[in-house]
Amino acid sequence: MAKAFDTSLLHPRNWFTWLGLGVLWLMVQLPYPLLYLIGSTLGRASRPFLKRREKIASRNIDLCFPEMDAAAKEKLIEQNFISLGMGLIETGMAWFWSDARVKKWFDVEGYANLTNALAEKKGVMVVGVHFMSLELGGRAMGLCRPMMATYRPHNSKMMEWVQTKGRLRSNKAMIDRRNLRGLVSALKQGEAVWFAPDQDYGRKGSTFAPFFNVPQAATTNGTYVLSRLSGADLLSITMVRKANRKGYSLHISELMTDYPVDDEFKAASYMNKVIEKEILRAPEQYLWVHRRFKTRPLGEASLY
Repeated sequence: MAKAFDTSLLHPRNWFTWLGLGVLWLMVQLPYPLLYLIGSTLGRASRPFLKRREKIASRNIDLCFPEMDAAAKEKLIEQNFISLGMGLIETGMAWFWSDARVKKWFDVEGYANLTNALAEKKGVMVVGVHFMSLELGGRAMGLCRPMMATYRPHNSKMMEWVQTKGRLRSNKAMIDRRNLRGLVSALKQGEAVWFAPDQDYGRKGSTFAPFFNVPQAATTNGTYVLSRLSGADLLSITMVRKANRKGYSLHISELMTDYPVDDEFKAASYMNKVIEKEILRAPEQYLWVHRRFKTRPLGEASLY
């Protein structure tokens, strides 16, 4: 449940942010095809102003797909910035659209996989991937089946309230990703808990395992630890944007019945393969602007 509104959030220092949110609210009242055009245009226009992010995306793509030719790489980066612009619009859609309007624009594949897993009362770890449409994907997941999600609290008290209120429109609770006890407790109570292990969270609590063509990528052991402590089932849920402004598809996988539970390296390698498969559904929509390989084994030079 979202916290009650605190009037201190109306302090003048927040007025510019409130104005921006107001503009976003007004914008997402427009028809979806027009929102697609606006988001795509914003994404393309942002590229010259986000050179550092462009450089990171370029390096990540080189590392993951070394055989990709220059023309294909340029097209992927261009489409990735389009997805970045759409991500802003999709955040507004996730936070401000009605349930009926969200439902109109997505379909679901594999819903029975989730309901059957929850019926076992063992809890379900929902493995997610950082696509640009992540906020909207969370809203869509909750409309299928309200669940809980791990997250990093926002540094801004105001944005923490706004994003939590938006995310809880269709879900049960947000759990700080550092709250191991809370996560295990929710899973043992039979809840579905979303967790995204595809980013670089630093050396602590990570194992170096292969990811695409990078032989040693710092991969969180969170999935492995939560699985061992809770005994929960695992499956993945990802949402990708369809081509030609046709909306979105939510993909729910079958249970991961062969997930390694006795070795951290094997578990991390397995999970990275799962994530690779999901990314390849729509590589242009993935968050390539994140420094996925910033943490290196001791003594190894930075890849950036």
